[in-house]
Amino acid sequence: MNETTLALLKQGEKATVAALHGGSAFQHRLRSMGLKEGKLLRVVAKHHFAGPLVVEVERRHITIGRGMAQKIVVARAP
Repeated sequence: MNETTLALLKQGEKATVAALHGGSAFQHRLRSMGLKEGKLLRVVAKHHFAGPLVVEVERRHITIGRGMAQKIVVARAP
């Protein structure tokens, strides 16, 4: 498996969530938005510099800050 963080994916790339690294409140917040281990996501937009990312999970768009994206481990989809 080719694992990396969500922050390092490029626009248009697809990946599966492998792990959420952070406290229980952080994990609860992401899971309540639909970002859970095993979910397939696609990077819809990646803003320049330290801007947020927009990902699509189950046909929903979710905006995630770059710091949060660095704590989400993903496996690139083939």
